[in-house]
Amino acid sequence: MIQNIHHIAIICSDYDISKKFYVEVLGLTIINETYRLERDSYKLDLAINKTYCIELFSFPNPPKRISRPEASGLRHLAFAVSNLEQSIDHLKNHQVVCEPIRIDNITGKRFTFFSDPDGLPLELYEG
Repeated sequence: MIQNIHHIAIICSDYDISKKFYVEVLGLTIINETYRLERDSYKLDLAINKTYCIELFSFPNPPKRISRPEASGLRHLAFAVSNLEQSIDHLKNHQVVCEPIRIDNITGKRFTFFSDPDGLPLELYEG
């Protein structure tokens, strides 16, 4: 039945700031950008390595997301990286603060968390 994950939808509070973050800081590629006049809303389709993965939406005055402490719902979005230190350094160069590196006690892999401009928890997971 289910073949794979098609996309992740993210609603941002400031479209220009979030667009810059996901494209310039994280390096995702823009596939398509649509302004929907009837909703006063943007929809930005983004890809990683040519694979469609994120829909970034803007809406007028979206409510704040409850993310911490742990709340019901989507916990975080994780990105696979080959070199954790290099990826953290890249984020630091863009004034993005990362948590200290942790070790997954099940897999033994290293990871860290950081936040997007709206506080959405994001993870870098070394593969």
